[in-house]
Amino acid sequence: MKLFKPKFWHNKYSLISFCLLPLAIFFQFLLAIKKKIKKKVKFNTPIICVGNIYLGGTGKTPLCIEIAEILKKFNKKPAIIKKFYKSHQDEFRLIESKKIKLFKSESRIAAIKKADKKNYDCLILDDGLQDTTITKNLKIVCFNEKQLAGNGMTLPSGPLREPFSSLKNNQIIVINGKVNKIFEKKIKSVSKNASIYYTDYIPTNLNKFKGQNLLAFAGIGNPNNFFNLLEKYNLKISKKISFPDHYNYSTKELNYLVEYSKSENLRIITTEKDYFRIRQHKFPQINYLGVKLEIKNKDKFKKEVFACLL
Repeated sequence: MKLFKPKFWHNKYSLISFCLLPLAIFFQFLLAIKKKIKKKVKFNTPIICVGNIYLGGTGKTPLCIEIAEILKKFNKKPAIIKKFYKSHQDEFRLIESKKIKLFKSESRIAAIKKADKKNYDCLILDDGLQDTTITKNLKIVCFNEKQLAGNGMTLPSGPLREPFSSLKNNQIIVINGKVNKIFEKKIKSVSKNASIYYTDYIPTNLNKFKGQNLLAFAGIGNPNNFFNLLEKYNLKISKKISFPDHYNYSTKELNYLVEYSKSENLRIITTEKDYFRIRQHKFPQINYLGVKLEIKNKDKFKKEVFACLL
């Protein structure tokens, strides 16, 4: 979804949020009806769903990639399933660059059927938590420490795709960032049996950018998360530019970034996802920060993942 998230989504007492509340309630009513009337499809191949209830920017795809890597090390044959959206080419290319098999279709069920025919023995559904037509063996919900649940309201009053109480239907909660006991308590109040894990992004090519003045840009769910990561590792950002999620950069815009960086003697840095979106434009001046997702308490996490495959 190509949008900048409005500031009132993080203001608990916003007048705008309360004015939009009837619309939010109506949307949730429609979703509830949709869930009841749509038939569920169960597959023989185990399905691990990695999703979110906060709209965008929670790190679903990096976690899917890490789960696939874990499974491959144990001689499994995993594949990632994604619904096809024309604007999501960046995510498709990112996954495929990691040598992980990706199946995509305008219908998630059709993509799963394609994977089944190729005898993949575990499927990782990247997004699709709200798609109740597919029976999942394991459901993982992602959050980011900087946004968490926003103002706690559902769209359009807030950033949640479904109510916070929906966490009771999921087995694992993953929070990217620092330990937050208050948020953990809130999770446990609606889902006492859910396991909570924390993750961190660890840069893989940090030395490439140390000691340089940077122009940083990002067109992801929450660009500030990228800028914060750069600052966390003491990189010098002289200029920050944010674009909407899955932004379709024009050659003119990229030329502007290059010319501006030259005039200010800055080096350009972006996210790996953005890089795969613009790679075909062939701008060698644009570099990306490579990251690896580190899962805390990884051994326990692995056990829970493997338990769902039995």
